[in-house]
Amino acid sequence: MMKRIFMLLVSLIVTAGSSFAQITLKNDRPEFLIQDKVVVSAPEEGLWSVATGWKDDWMCEWKHADPQKVEKSGEWTVLSGKMSFDRGDLLLRDSYRQIRSGLVQCVRRYEWTGTETLPYVTLSVRWKMTGERMMPCLPGILYYGNKNGAKVNPEIIPVYEGTEGEFAIFEEHRYPMPFAMLENAAEGYAAALHTVPSPVRGAVLADQWWSMGVEANDGFSEFVLYSGPIGYNHRHSVAKALQKKPMRYADTWIDLEPGRIIEKTFYIETYPIDAEGTGFQTPVYTSLDLYRPYDADRFPSFDEIIRGKYNFAKNRWIDLGNGAVGFNMYDNSLRKELVMGWCGQADSPGYSLQVLSKRLKDNQIADMVQKSLDFLTTYEINPATGLFPVRYDGKGYSQGDPVSCGQAMYNFAKAIETARKSSVYDTSKWESFLRKACDAASARILSEGWNPKSTAEGFYIAPLAISSKLFKNKTYRQAAEKAAQLYADRHLAMNGCYWGGTLDATCEDKEGSWAAFQGFLEMYERFKDAKYLQWAKHAMDVCLSYVVVWDIPLPAGRMADYNFKTTGWTVVSAQNQHIDVYGVLFAPEVYKMGKYLQDDRLCSLAKVMYRSCYQLTDAYGSQGEQLQQTNFAQRGDMSDVYRLRGGYAERWTVFWITAHFLNAAARFEELRNFQ
Repeated sequence: MMKRIFMLLVSLIVTAGSSFAQITLKNDRPEFLIQDKVVVSAPEEGLWSVATGWKDDWMCEWKHADPQKVEKSGEWTVLSGKMSFDRGDLLLRDSYRQIRSGLVQCVRRYEWTGTETLPYVTLSVRWKMTGERMMPCLPGILYYGNKNGAKVNPEIIPVYEGTEGEFAIFEEHRYPMPFAMLENAAEGYAAALHTVPSPVRGAVLADQWWSMGVEANDGFSEFVLYSGPIGYNHRHSVAKALQKKPMRYADTWIDLEPGRIIEKTFYIETYPIDAEGTGFQTPVYTSLDLYRPYDADRFPSFDEIIRGKYNFAKNRWIDLGNGAVGFNMYDNSLRKELVMGWCGQADSPGYSLQVLSKRLKDNQIADMVQKSLDFLTTYEINPATGLFPVRYDGKGYSQGDPVSCGQAMYNFAKAIETARKSSVYDTSKWESFLRKACDAASARILSEGWNPKSTAEGFYIAPLAISSKLFKNKTYRQAAEKAAQLYADRHLAMNGCYWGGTLDATCEDKEGSWAAFQGFLEMYERFKDAKYLQWAKHAMDVCLSYVVVWDIPLPAGRMADYNFKTTGWTVVSAQNQHIDVYGVLFAPEVYKMGKYLQDDRLCSLAKVMYRSCYQLTDAYGSQGEQLQQTNFAQRGDMSDVYRLRGGYAERWTVFWITAHFLNAAARFEELRNFQ
C-alpha cells in the first residue's frame, strides 16, 4: 500500500525555475522537495490533526491520523483516512493536484459520521518546514518579524523572532493577500501556504473564521490553519483589535453535529530564492494569479471619480484672511487648517488640478492653484533641521515632519514641472520655496552624521531627484542617491522592513514602503540606472502585499449596507489594521511598473486599486477613512470585539482622501494610456 501511495504522489512532479521540485511521500507523510531537499512536510504526528478539548484559552486533547487509502482520479491524487472517537468516526480526505510549477492545491475534507454532536473541536492544517529562526511574511500584519516596530512598541504590534514557542496566528479576513510565507535564507529557499478564506459552520461565535499563521519550534516551524483560534506575541485567544492593545477573542472551537462536512482549500508553494529578503515576492504574484483582482469595470469610472472628488475639493476651499487660502484638512464646520502633506495635502491640488484642468473645464482652477501654492510658500524653512511647519490655523504655523515635508516638496516639484509647460502660472515663489527646502534637505542628508530613524525620510528622494533636473543641481542628485542607497542597504534584505511612513503608528507600514517605492522609481526615471528599477520592484512588492486581492464577506453593518467590495483597498500598517484608500496614490506607479516589467497583471491591478476605492462616496462627495474589514477599530464604540468587523468611520473625512484621488488621476493622465 505505501509503495502504491509513493508512486502516485511522485507523479506530481513540478519544476521551480532551474530547480527540481517534487511532491512525494515518506513514512505516510507528503513531502515537498527542491533539488532532493525536503522543504515542506507533514508533521511527524500525522497528516491530520484534530483537537477535541479547550483549556486555558487554547485547544487541547489532540488526535492524529495518517492515510489509509490512496486513489488516482484524473489530475487528482486522493489520500483518505479516519479518526475514531467514542461518539463515532471522523472521515478524513486530502485531494492534491499540481496547479503549476512549484504550486500544489489541496482540498481537505472532514466528515463527522457520529450520531451525536462532537463538541470543542478544532480542525487544523499543519505543514512543517525545517530551519532555525526562519522569518515569516504575513501580508499586512507581520514582515520578517516587524523588527523595526519591535524596537519602538513591541507590546502594541505583532512581533516574531522565530524562537521556539512563538506563534503568530490571525483571522483569515485580516489578510489582504491570504498567504503565510517562511523564508530559509541560509538554505536559499522559501515556502508559502495560500488559503481560500472561509467562515466555519458549527462555530461558537457568530462570525468565526478559519485562522492562519506560523508557529516556531526547535529546529523547524509550522504553517498552520485552524478553525478559529488566534493569538500572537505569546498570548493565546487575543485579536489585534485596537490601535494600542489587543482584545480577548476566545472560545473559538466548533461543534460537529451529525452529518457535518467541512472542506478547506489551500495551496502549498515551494521555490528557491536568490537573495535574503526576497522570499515574500513570489507568493505576492501567486496570490494575484489565484485571485485575479482585475475587474475594474464593476467600479465607478475614471471620469466619475475625478468629477466627484473635484466637487468635494472645492467645498474644502477656505479663506483664513491675509492671503491664507487653500484646501481645508477638515470638515469646514469643525476646524479650519491648511496642512501640507500627510492627512492635509493642501499642496497636492496645486499640481493635480493643473493636469486635470482640461477635463474639468473650470475657469476657477488657475486662480486656486496660483493662490494656494503662493500662500504655502510662506511656511518658513528651518535650514538647521531641513523641516518646515506644515500647519496653519489662521493664528500661526506649527508642526513639521519628514513625511509631510517630503510629500509637500514632491507636489511643489510636480507643480513647477507642469507649470513650465504653459504660460499660465507665475512659479517664482514656488521655485524659491522648493530650492530652499531642497537645500536644507540635501544639507541634512549629506551631513556625515545623517542616520534617519525610519523610512519616513525616503519621501525626500523623489522631490530631490526631480529638483536636480528642474534646477540643474548636482547636490540634490547626490543627496537623493545617498538616501536611496541607505534605504536599499537597510531594507532589501528585509532585516528590517520599510516603516515609519504614517504618523499615527511607529511600525512597518505601506506608507514607508511607498516612500521607498516612489523614490527608487523616480531615481530610475530621472537617471536611468537599472539598479533603481530593481529596488523599486522590491519596495513595490511590499506595497502590493498590503493590497486586498479578494472580496472579504462582511457581517451586517455600514460596509455591508453598501454591498462594499474590498478588492483593491489597502491595509494601513502592522499597528492600524483597518483598510483605506491610500493605495490609489501609488496605483499609477504600479501601472508604470507593469509597463517597465511587461507585466499586464500590474496594469490591470492598478486600475482596480484606483476605481474600487471610490466606493462609499455619498451624494455630497464625502468618504470616510477607516473601514473595518476585520476585528479592528480606531473610532466609534470599541468596547465589544465581536461587533467591530463591518464598521465604518464615515465622519473622519480629512482631505487626503480627496487629494490622493486627484493626484493619482493627474499622474494617470500623464501616462495618457489609462482607460
